[in-house]
Amino acid sequence: MVSNGVIAAVATPIAANGTLHVATFERLIDFLIESGVDGLCLGGATSEYPYVATADRKLAIGAAARRLPLDRALLVAIGAPSLRQVLELGEGAREARSRAVLLPMPMFFRYEQHDLEAFAIEVNRTLRLPLLLYDLPDFTNALDPATVVSLLENEELVVGIKDSSGSVRNLVYYAGARGSRPWTLLVGNDRLLFAGLKAGWNGTVSGIACFCPSLVLAIHRCWVRGDAARAAHLQTLLDEAVLQLDTLPTPWGIRVALEAQGFSMGSHPLPLSSVRRERVTRFREWVGGWMDRVRVSVSG
Repeated sequence: MVSNGVIAAVATPIAANGTLHVATFERLIDFLIESGVDGLCLGGATSEYPYVATADRKLAIGAAARRLPLDRALLVAIGAPSLRQVLELGEGAREARSRAVLLPMPMFFRYEQHDLEAFAIEVNRTLRLPLLLYDLPDFTNALDPATVVSLLENEELVVGIKDSSGSVRNLVYYAGARGSRPWTLLVGNDRLLFAGLKAGWNGTVSGIACFCPSLVLAIHRCWVRGDAARAAHLQTLLDEAVLQLDTLPTPWGIRVALEAQGFSMGSHPLPLSSVRRERVTRFREWVGGWMDRVRVSVSG
């Protein structure tokens, strides 16, 4: 088993020159470690990886690895436009002793399932590292469940999946296909955290845990100690955040929420139109009150 519990998906603070803002990144890593999360995930959708140079991604991997205690999991997503970049990032993850790499499918161009399977096999057999498939259909080629199960059953080092598809059917299907085998199943959509735990999944890689780890941790810990009713109640707060975050491009709301807590995240990848500026303002106003309600609910 690669990891259980709550893995925070880490956003990327950007300096004025467009590179990784290392000091802010390290402060964010420390904040998440101190919050008690079970691990960190770098380089996924929350990190806005298509915008971040490979050199900066490798710098972030090393910086996180140096600060992360040995009892916490480091997972590194290695999605990139080319196989060469994917493998380079995989080597960076190896050097940082990441517990596993997460492999999203190729972006932009459309491929068939046999292409995606061949891609995953090539990366897996070249890197020879524990590999979690990363299904991210909003942004990359979607994986069919049959392709996922074929890879899990036939490729020695394909050890699980982070499923960000938002499909409830996938939760049940993968849990049933796993049976007693030690596949790692991680929910990648915050809306489905409670449903995934009920289905027997191991935990979550959560974007919301990047700015509000206490809520995501409380849901998981309530479930583990058998308080399903409280976990379900707390999930309603998480659902509210998902709806608000969906008013902005992924993951602008996460960046805004971190800025409200004093983290300098830098400019957005695109200029803010007047419509977007208004929505960002509304989100910033909403998130403060929501965080106050989370603090009361988690401590109560």
